[in-house]
Amino acid sequence: MRDPIFDSLRRWTRGGLPETELPVAATIAAMDAGGISRSLICAWEAPRGPLISNDEVAGFVAQAPDRLVGVGSVNISKPMAAMREVRRCVEELGFRAIRVQPWLWELPPTDRRFYPVYAACCEAGVPFCTQIGHAGPLMPSEPGRPIYLDQVAIDFPELTIVGGHIGYPWTDEAVAVATKHENVYIDTSAYTVQRYPAALVEYMKGHGRKKVLFGSNYPMIAPAKALEGLGDLGLDAEAKALFLGGNASRVYRL
Repeated sequence: MRDPIFDSLRRWTRGGLPETELPVAATIAAMDAGGISRSLICAWEAPRGPLISNDEVAGFVAQAPDRLVGVGSVNISKPMAAMREVRRCVEELGFRAIRVQPWLWELPPTDRRFYPVYAACCEAGVPFCTQIGHAGPLMPSEPGRPIYLDQVAIDFPELTIVGGHIGYPWTDEAVAVATKHENVYIDTSAYTVQRYPAALVEYMKGHGRKKVLFGSNYPMIAPAKALEGLGDLGLDAEAKALFLGGNASRVYRL
């Protein structure tokens, strides 16, 4: 979190990002405060090396296996090694998904370097998670255009794709791609309820109720903060239950 690319996030959170490593107990306490039973925690693989390694994440999960679910990441510049690491994450570490953020690589998800990872995720039977929308960190936003996932979903119809961070300011694109493709989903991480675009809320209320998953992006936003004002969205009981857990349970096979 001390990397200069996150300086913009410090401005948004008014310096609220942690300066030192948080113990797992702090994460569990934040989950309890927000009424969260289980959380997915993610490794971060960057071109210059891991910011949070897969083995670190496995160590965190081991401290609270009934509360934390691991999500791995891989180095897309090394295709064969990446495919082997996907298998290791799933078969040895017990992770439920793989996540790669296009802005970290300054490459759109249609780039050829992603494709071996998609194939490995299909073979392993786990979702591929990514970021859609503008990049909060000081990196280019163009790789986060949701429309890129349209081509990925066409090329890999078996692949479950979860686009995190809503897709703003291209939320209509995100909704269109998730509507078009059976296995494409949106999660709301990095956004508080008050900042959900109206197009997303309408999607959640209607035919997209099985397509949107709650996320907090902790430690940037605590779960309780991310959920403030949920009752003001006007979701019916079914849509609310799917959003808060049902969709994630199905997508990640929890």
